[in-house]
Amino acid sequence: MSEIPIANPVLSAPDTSVAPTVPAGPAAPSSPVTRAVLSPLGLFTVLMGAALPMVDFFIVNVALPTIDHDLNAGPAMLEMVVGGYGVAYAVLLVLGGRLGDMVGRRRLFMWGTAAFGVTSVACGLAPDAWTLVAARVAQGAASALMMPQVLATIQATTQGAHRTKALSMYSGTAGVASAVGQVLGGVLVSVDLFGTGWRSIFLVNAPVAALALLLTARTVPETRSEHPTRVDGRGTALLSLTLVSLLLPLTEGRSAGWPVWSWVLLAVFPFAAVAFVVVERREERAGRTPLVPPSLLRIHSVRSGLALIVPFSTGWGGFMFVVAVALQEGLRLGPMAAGLALVPLCVTFLIGSMAGPRLGARYGRRAVTAGTLIQAIGLVALVATFHWGWDGLGALGIGPGLAVLGLGQGILLPLTLRTVLSEVPVAQAGVGGGVMVTTQQSFMALGVATLGTLFLSLAPSVGMRDALTITLGAQLVAVAVTLLLSLRLPRAVG
Repeated sequence: MSEIPIANPVLSAPDTSVAPTVPAGPAAPSSPVTRAVLSPLGLFTVLMGAALPMVDFFIVNVALPTIDHDLNAGPAMLEMVVGGYGVAYAVLLVLGGRLGDMVGRRRLFMWGTAAFGVTSVACGLAPDAWTLVAARVAQGAASALMMPQVLATIQATTQGAHRTKALSMYSGTAGVASAVGQVLGGVLVSVDLFGTGWRSIFLVNAPVAALALLLTARTVPETRSEHPTRVDGRGTALLSLTLVSLLLPLTEGRSAGWPVWSWVLLAVFPFAAVAFVVVERREERAGRTPLVPPSLLRIHSVRSGLALIVPFSTGWGGFMFVVAVALQEGLRLGPMAAGLALVPLCVTFLIGSMAGPRLGARYGRRAVTAGTLIQAIGLVALVATFHWGWDGLGALGIGPGLAVLGLGQGILLPLTLRTVLSEVPVAQAGVGGGVMVTTQQSFMALGVATLGTLFLSLAPSVGMRDALTITLGAQLVAVAVTLLLSLRLPRAVG
C-alpha cells in the first residue's frame, strides 16, 4: 500500500504560497512552480491550534465562582481574569499576522503554541489572583501569535474546493470551540481531576499544545510573504492604544467603581482611533505597508463581512458570559450542569456549519440572512423561557431555544468568515486573517464588557431573571442590526 505524501516543512517555500522546484540545468528558468500543500493531518493540526485560543476565552466562565472561592478573588479580579486575556489577545492579533508573514507562519505558530502551553501551566499553578491575571494576559499574547497563522496558512497552501472545505472547517471550529469551552470547563471543574479543581481547565492545555507542536513540525509546510515588509511601529502602537483605551475601561471600569483612569482612557479612544486611520492612510500613500492596509478594507467582501461580524460578535461574547453567570448564580446549577446545558447549542452549531457551504452556494447571501432570522427565533424562545419559566427551570428546559440559536449561528458565522477572506490577496493572507480575528475577538470582549456590565448592574435591583431578560433583549437589537447588514454582503457569499 502506498503512503500518503506529507509536506516536508524543511523543503517548503519561503514565500507566501509557492515552493520553487530545484533547478535541473539550463532549462530551470522555465521550470514549473509548485504550491506547498497542506495535508489533511496538517489541516487538523492548525485547526487544533485555532480551537485552543477560542476554547480558553470561554472556558473560565463556568469556573469563575470556584476561582473566586479558592483565591478569594472578588468581582474586579474575576473580570480581569476574563478581560485581561481578551484585551491582550485582541491588541496583538494583527501584529501576530504581520510577523507571521515576515518570519514564517509555521515558525510563529510553533512559537505561539509553545508559549500558550507554558502560560497555561502558569495559569494552572497560580497561587493567587494577581498571578492568575498576569498569566492570563501572557496566555492571550501567546494566542495572538498562534491564531493569525492558521488562516494565513490555509490561504497560502490551499486553493479551489480544498480551500473552501478548509475555511468551512475553520469557521465551524471557531464557533463550536466557543461553546465547547464552557461545556469542557464545567465538566473539568466538576470531575476535579487529581484534586486540581478549576486548575485543570488550564493544565489540560499543556499536553494538547505539546501534541500540536509535534504534529506541526511534521505536517505543516512553512510559508511567508513573498515580499516581507518591516513592522509598522506607529500603526502598531496606535492600534494597541485604540483597543486598550476602549476595551480596558469597559471591561474593568464597573467592577473598579469607574475610577478616573477609566474615564481618561475612554476620552483617549476616539483620538487614538482617528490618529490610527490617518497614519495608516499616509503609510499606504507613501508606498509603505501599513499594519492594516486601508486598501484591504476597500474590498467589498472584506468591508461588508467585517461590518456584520461586529454586532454578531458583540452579542455572542456577551451571551456566553451572561448565561454562564445566570445558570450558576441565578438557577443554582452546578458547573457540570451549567456546562452541559450548552450541548444542544454545540450540536446544532456544528450541523449548521456543515450545511452552510451548500446553502451558501445555492442561495448566496440569503443563507446568511436566513441564519440570522433563525438565530433571532432561538433568542426570542430563550427570552420567553427564562421570563415565564424561571421557577424550577433546569438545564433541559433551555435546550430547545439553545438548539435553534446554535443552528442559526452555525449557518451565519462560517459563511461570513469565508466571505471576508474570499477576495483577500494571498500576499496579505496574514494581515487579512489578523484583521478579521481582531474584529471578532475585540467585539466579543466588548460584548462581555457591555452586556455583562448591563446584566450585573441590573441584577441586584431587578433580580436575576429580569436582568437576564433585559440583557437578551439588548442582544436582540444586535441581531436586528446583523440582519440588516446581511443584506449588504456580496450576492455570492463564501
